[in-house]
Amino acid sequence: MNWLAMDAGRASAWAEYFWMALLGVWVVMWFGIKRVKQRETSLERAQHLIPLLFGFWLLFGRNWNGLNTRLVPDTPAAWWLGLVLTALGVAISIWARVSLGTNWSGVVTLKNNHELIRKGLYRWIRHPIYTGILLAMIGTALIKGHLRGWLGFLVVWAAFYFKARREEGFLRHEFGGGFEEHARHTGMFLPR
Repeated sequence: MNWLAMDAGRASAWAEYFWMALLGVWVVMWFGIKRVKQRETSLERAQHLIPLLFGFWLLFGRNWNGLNTRLVPDTPAAWWLGLVLTALGVAISIWARVSLGTNWSGVVTLKNNHELIRKGLYRWIRHPIYTGILLAMIGTALIKGHLRGWLGFLVVWAAFYFKARREEGFLRHEFGGGFEEHARHTGMFLPR
């Protein structure tokens, strides 16, 4: 069988393998993170977690009737581009997660002995994990081609924007001028 032969189902399956790899890295790296010093409240967490889950549900869900309108042509070029963007986005997220090391958390927190990370992608972008996930979502939405995937991307982008603003508030409080200087030289989701 020709491994370059691609159809929408195969491209979608590969994209889902990339997403599962990202989830696997997250689970493995969860162990060994620093203890929490300060955490957002449960209500604050729900404000970004519920839209995030809804956005992924839109992207990966099935049978959404009116939201199944195809916006992207169902072509090999779209499948391959989508697969490359999904893989690149997952790789960016993993690289950024590794750069954070024990300072990482899935919720907005400050850790004991928290460090302001400025290495890896954090030299240019303040939230590269979100950048990678959003890029991977664009790739997967290209493969699937439906309106619901693009709506899911927009919902997740909004959830990440508000979560990032909360994270930056924590970091400003903790690092003051050091974070302000870092913010002047970096973009939130894209390099400045």
